[in-house]
Amino acid sequence: MFLIFAAAVVSAGQTFTCTPTHVYDGDGPVWCAEGPHIRIGGIAAREMDGTCRSNQPCPRASAIEARDALVRLFGGPRGTIPTGHVIVAGPRLTCQSEGSAGGSRTAAWCRFPSGTDLSCAMIKTGTALRWDRYWQGPACR
Repeated sequence: MFLIFAAAVVSAGQTFTCTPTHVYDGDGPVWCAEGPHIRIGGIAAREMDGTCRSNQPCPRASAIEARDALVRLFGGPRGTIPTGHVIVAGPRLTCQSEGSAGGSRTAAWCRFPSGTDLSCAMIKTGTALRWDRYWQGPACR
């Protein structure tokens, strides 16, 4: 048996830690051991049903390819749960909240311990696209 707890949205402007435990798709939610559920800032990936919303960029990569790319950034899969989330044991990220991303998700910009920006890392995989409407991140290299 597993339990799903409602996550509280981290207030805009707050810095917080996220140790990824579960990934649903290529732009989130990413569940954090500390409680928040993150919508990765400034990027768009396909929905798990393979579609793209009409108001967002639509990458060529499938939703599964994007999810798996994010899972690899977090060290690879450790299993799955019935909701379709992939279990991960990711490194501790330092995140900056942009506030609510709808529901119990926090829109956030996160960095790996190396300083690499998570949004840029996902763009670099080719499975997610920069979403200019929401982009407030760094210049990706």
